[in-house]
Amino acid sequence: MVKKVIEINPYLLGTMAGGAAYCSFWERLLARQCHIYELRNKERISVAAASKLLANMVYQYKGMGLSMGTMICGWDKRGPGLYYVDSEGNRVLGQVFSVGSGSVYAYGVLDRGYRCDMSPKEAYELAKQAIYHATYRDAYSGGIVSLYHVKESGWVRICRDDVMDLHQKYKDGCE
Repeated sequence: MVKKVIEINPYLLGTMAGGAAYCSFWERLLARQCHIYELRNKERISVAAASKLLANMVYQYKGMGLSMGTMICGWDKRGPGLYYVDSEGNRVLGQVFSVGSGSVYAYGVLDRGYRCDMSPKEAYELAKQAIYHATYRDAYSGGIVSLYHVKESGWVRICRDDVMDLHQKYKDGCE
């Protein structure tokens, strides 16, 4: 089973959608470049700079058949950051994204339940439901719900749940 979240460093995460080998390769290369940046500059790379680095790396291969859609998220001096980056070199700043073939199912849940003032517990539950619906309905979205919380002190893994276990919880609409 493919791990859909790549732990770039203790403050940055990347997600994978598209070709697993492409995503894994480019995000691991990004992790290396972020580490080199830290060594040279004696400070962590910003989320914006990390996402720009990834976009620039893949842009030079635009139109050559790469298949990658990713989110780069983390926490830096400016606070939390979330960027969408794809294999065409597109880079978009946002607050909520869902990427990949299961994203339409996740967006259905997110659009219904997202609020800016959610508690962490409410956000975890909404995220878990959104990822569950994507993975349950879309064969290419994997079978595991990996949930992380990005904080000022770094990311924390909240859960790694099997979709079939969550299906028992959500199947009757009981949330």
